[in-house]
Amino acid sequence: MTLRSPIKHCRNCGAGVVYRVPDDGDTHERAVCPACDTIHYENPLNVVGTVPYFGDKVLLCKRNIEPRWGKWTLPAGFMELGESTAEGAARETDEEAGAQIEMEGLFTVLSVPRVGQVHLFYRARLLSDVFDPGFETIEARLFAEHEIPWEEIAFRTVKETLERFFADRARGHFGVHAYDIV
Repeated sequence: MTLRSPIKHCRNCGAGVVYRVPDDGDTHERAVCPACDTIHYENPLNVVGTVPYFGDKVLLCKRNIEPRWGKWTLPAGFMELGESTAEGAARETDEEAGAQIEMEGLFTVLSVPRVGQVHLFYRARLLSDVFDPGFETIEARLFAEHEIPWEEIAFRTVKETLERFFADRARGHFGVHAYDIV
């Protein structure tokens, strides 16, 4: 299944590419440059974020961008080159919520093959209940579990992560959860 527009030109030399299985033992069709033999790989994008909590409440952000404008989400976004997953998650939390946090452990790893993404969420203890949301966020607010607008959650990965967070909190032990969203 093609998820993005196909590569048409070599990023190294500009020649038109052809799609074929490379001669290096690979088993997948790739964009291969017939001029300079560069193989162009298309890999999933990483989305990184946090589950920021303050006491028994979690911080959610109301989206001011598409997709799903006006829906609630955890602070998260695409990882940038040159940063670790935890650094990216902390950056996104600052950019979207203006929240001061102390990073904790990796909490969920969600593979979303139909859109070519992997979502990684970390637990993060909020150091303050004062927020300064950026332009991507209409509102940043704390919610107790019973207050969460479950029908207004923007993404299934966020809903699954929140459900596991509250279940683990009730058990008194946080694990790491890995699963596929199909």
